[in-house]
Amino acid sequence: MTDYTVTGSIVTFNNISTIEAALRTTREQTKGVPFHLYVIDNSSKDGTADFVKRVDPLAEVMRIPWNVGFGAGHNLVLPKLTSKYHVIINPDIELAEDAITKMALYMDEHPDVVMLSPRIVFPETHENQILGKRNPSVRYLAASRLRRGKRAQEILAEYAMLEHDMTEPFEIENATGCFMVVRTDVLQKIGGFDERYFLYFEDCDITRVLAKEGRVLYYPHAVVEHVWKRESKKNIVLMLVQIQSMMKYFWKWRRAGERRAKAKHHGRGVVGEMGEMGEVKN
Repeated sequence: MTDYTVTGSIVTFNNISTIEAALRTTREQTKGVPFHLYVIDNSSKDGTADFVKRVDPLAEVMRIPWNVGFGAGHNLVLPKLTSKYHVIINPDIELAEDAITKMALYMDEHPDVVMLSPRIVFPETHENQILGKRNPSVRYLAASRLRRGKRAQEILAEYAMLEHDMTEPFEIENATGCFMVVRTDVLQKIGGFDERYFLYFEDCDITRVLAKEGRVLYYPHAVVEHVWKRESKKNIVLMLVQIQSMMKYFWKWRRAGERRAKAKHHGRGVVGEMGEMGEVKN
């Protein structure tokens, strides 16, 4: 058992049908580090907050009178945190191992790492979910939505950095928000998530911000199960929210894209390109 605490937060909105496994397995599997969980409930109408207290009496439930969104919900715990590491957790994940301790111990050994993203798998098959690890682009997002055809699959493979050895850690540009472990002091330093994103793209955004503070790695030795429903493909309201967040993301990071294109046009290569991208103002 470590001499420091790890905290975690789950933001909920009408998640009574999915959150039990997340609560139960996170509590049962996290044995190697002292762990404190916050659940921020965005005014659920289905009794999620009361259900959380029944399933996990140790969880600290924060009841918000309106739906503030994903990132803003997680940010509400920042002033409370005195932990060494903080875990962003979706209400639809499950743990079959002590992933949190594994990731904390790895970060202990690698002080230059500010965030880890684990291997995310489907619960039924344990097959890897093909998730973007490069910064989003219109090309990548179109392929992600279509997901059919040889060309779309090639672009998806590029987006997910499948050319890398997926059995060893490597640096990534984009980490999924369903489960991420971050150094608490760095998370507090940057002010958490950008609250201009109500839902979607806040994980892409915070990865880019954190990458200015240290290394962000994909860490395949910790495995997390995720019930990936891709609701934005089925729900027109969520699709519109996703499009709105996409536009905010591309506008915010437009100068990085412009500099990237300029560097490529002038043949400056990756070093020159990354040097200019480091000057992006948020």
